[in-house]
Amino acid sequence: MAAPQPQEGKVKSVLSGDTLVLQNKAKQERTLSLAFINAPRLQQDEACSFESRDFIRKLCVGKVIHFKVLYAIPQKTGGGSRDYGTVVLAGGQQLPDLVVQEGWAKLRDDAERKAESPPAAELLEKLQALEAHAKADEKGVWAAKPKTVQNIRELSDPKAFAEEHKGEATESVVERVLSGDRLICRLMITPTQHVQTTVLVAGLKSPTTARTNPSDGSTQPAEPYGNESQAFVEERLLQRGVQVRILGVSPNNLLVGEVRHPVGNIAEFLLKEGLARCVDHHSTWLGGEMGKLRQAERSAKERQAGIFKSHVAQRSGGSSESEATVSRVFSADTLFIRNKAGTDRRVNLSSVRQPKPTDPKQSPFGAEAKEFLRKRLIGKHVKVTIDGKRPATEGYDEREMATVSNNNKNVALLLVENGYASVIRHRMDDADRSPIYDELLAAEEAAQKEGKGMWNPKPPKQQTVVDYSESLEKAKRQLTLLSKQKRVPAVVDFVKSGSRFTVLVPRDNAKLTFVLGGIRAPRSARGPNDTAEPFGQEAHDFATKRCMQRDVEIDVEDTDKQGGFIGQLYVNRESFAKVLVEEGLASVHAYSAEKSGNANELFAAEEKAKEARRGLWQDWDPSQEAAEDGEEVEQADTNGVNGDALPPRERNYKDVTVTYVDPSSARVKLQMIGSGKANLDSLMKDFANFHISSSNSQPLQQPPKAGDIVSAKFTQDGVWYRARVRRNDRENKSSDIVYIDYGNSETQPWSALRPLDPSRFGTQKLKPQAIDAALSFLQFPTAPEYLAESVNMLNDITLERDLVANIDFTDARDNNLLWVTLMDPKQASTLNQSINAEVVSEGLAMVARNLRPFERAAGDVVADLKKREEGAKKERLGMWEYGDLTED
Repeated sequence: MAAPQPQEGKVKSVLSGDTLVLQNKAKQERTLSLAFINAPRLQQDEACSFESRDFIRKLCVGKVIHFKVLYAIPQKTGGGSRDYGTVVLAGGQQLPDLVVQEGWAKLRDDAERKAESPPAAELLEKLQALEAHAKADEKGVWAAKPKTVQNIRELSDPKAFAEEHKGEATESVVERVLSGDRLICRLMITPTQHVQTTVLVAGLKSPTTARTNPSDGSTQPAEPYGNESQAFVEERLLQRGVQVRILGVSPNNLLVGEVRHPVGNIAEFLLKEGLARCVDHHSTWLGGEMGKLRQAERSAKERQAGIFKSHVAQRSGGSSESEATVSRVFSADTLFIRNKAGTDRRVNLSSVRQPKPTDPKQSPFGAEAKEFLRKRLIGKHVKVTIDGKRPATEGYDEREMATVSNNNKNVALLLVENGYASVIRHRMDDADRSPIYDELLAAEEAAQKEGKGMWNPKPPKQQTVVDYSESLEKAKRQLTLLSKQKRVPAVVDFVKSGSRFTVLVPRDNAKLTFVLGGIRAPRSARGPNDTAEPFGQEAHDFATKRCMQRDVEIDVEDTDKQGGFIGQLYVNRESFAKVLVEEGLASVHAYSAEKSGNANELFAAEEKAKEARRGLWQDWDPSQEAAEDGEEVEQADTNGVNGDALPPRERNYKDVTVTYVDPSSARVKLQMIGSGKANLDSLMKDFANFHISSSNSQPLQQPPKAGDIVSAKFTQDGVWYRARVRRNDRENKSSDIVYIDYGNSETQPWSALRPLDPSRFGTQKLKPQAIDAALSFLQFPTAPEYLAESVNMLNDITLERDLVANIDFTDARDNNLLWVTLMDPKQASTLNQSINAEVVSEGLAMVARNLRPFERAAGDVVADLKKREEGAKKERLGMWEYGDLTED
């Protein structure tokens, strides 16, 4: 019989102390048992079985050996045969000699029958001698009391086990590799107590391998790179000694742990080869180690390795870091930032979400979270890095996701640490996540454990903010309290215009509309179809930049007629009214400035702006201003025709509201603001309540007569008002009615009119509040198209606004018609600066050709109006579009 030839192979695994699984260079496997010996069976957990297997495992797993097959024994099942032979290790040691010498195996009972050849017989003789020595020395299986290792193969309570051993680095052996992320490990808790169970590799998910369904035998093919992932781990970890750090349990009750080979974490190597993806489920358990895993995955993506072979790196145009200033805190996860060029943009903080408004447990913390951020960021310099963009979806515009840091502190992390934001659970392919996503998850877990912010089981005490500008009555009550205090701490919640704000007074839980006293800022546009006054938008933007969401101080002096509070506002202890005037974005209102006591400061600021030609004063000419002042003095003594003194123009100022402009004549209807207006408001409330009752919905019992006072529901707003019947159309059974408190009119069918209780709502109870008036000095165009333009302008600048009317003359011969000069109290300081003058300047009225005596007495006003008229003619404005209509 020919001597067996030596062969070469690599030891893939060791099944027991006498059996090896070998691989050739083509990765083909064969099982080789060591000749003539029997080792304790590991599968049956026989005494010394682990030590026997471990002895040989440490010697040869993963190493190249040389072997000879001495004989083969046919197997009872499968039809094959098992090879038996000898092994020579790289260091020259031989098996089974070494195993028998150390007492980890016994000679087989039938060994002599297999020693047919001289080399085999020689080997057997040698093994018998070695066994005799091992017995004598009581080595291994020959020990008087062999050590017994208890091996638990099924955990009854994995969660409890994980809690007990969480964070411990346990010496282990990888018994099987089920897939790249799923191993069966023998955890050596103590030298005599082992646990053999499945461990999921923390921080990653590998593609699945081929699987067979035991119920029907069907096979599910492997995912791409699933088998490669398994082979990669198997080659490096199978039956290798590793350290397993238990972190927790999965939803399927499997242990999750970090598996570390002496050369490093297997997860990191697997990810670097592109044979797995990072997952966020275990991020909080891994802590800083998760960052290394993400870096390894990023490396694979850049190299397009493994499962990332088709990966295309997403480009985010503005990924570089930039500096900006926080101009507004919209919510706890959304900021408006202003760059050095002064442009605002909206950014969302990456990977975090404000307390959900729809979650009853989180929503009470929304305002608190926003205020937390406002105090720390508003007006502060920050560094911004755009992490990605969320495309526009239904209900949401495109959003930029950004990392924002202030004083080297990540703002999102600050929020999460204090329980004022939660962390978004991203999809695996989301590229717009925060670069410190794992830190955010860990911070959220810590905040939840400590019950911080919205994780506190006790919601914050609800703060009820009272709007004291809701009505004049409320404002007057609060004025008494606020006017006695100086420098009241407040927060600017909203900027309505350059000089009008919504402010919050936290200590009083108060909300106020606040108006700067002593100045007049030009009006900004109130909507897309509105036009701002010159420098109105600039003033609004300047106020927004300096005041929006800032901590300020206020001094309250008075209230206006809408419930707004008038006074001084201080930003960084400096009067903002003065700052606005200095910038040329507001002018001084002499009367209110004197009243507020800061006139000198404001006039000095205005003079400074004039000299610097800023804003409103960019075209200021001091010599022209001096000439105009002199002209006024000269014209103050103007006499009438033939030297007879004309009746002086009255100085009778009234606060009014224009409720209607007659389209046929441009005359107006006024309501006097005062006790009459207050009584009307009270009557209208009672009137509305009266008509709610169905018992008061009876129609007129008979057709109305001209002059009757009735109830009518105005078509445009559906509200009931007092109305007078002007004329009747008996054929159509309708009436032409005029609403006596507002002046507008319409035609209503008789069926829509209701009787009016004169004792409760009649004119004896409250006289009609709409008063006829005409604008002094003016003659409106007769051409329908220009008259319509005049009426439209008056509607735009007067309707439902609080104005001041100087009643120049009351014409008793014309049903007590009032001739008035209308002024905006926020703008006008003289009778020359009036709405009457604005209409002339726009070419929509001319100076009356036949002036009344009181008009002729106001020579300065007439001269100013004629100057404006000439300017409109030159500019071909309004009625002067085609030249001077008055020329012969």
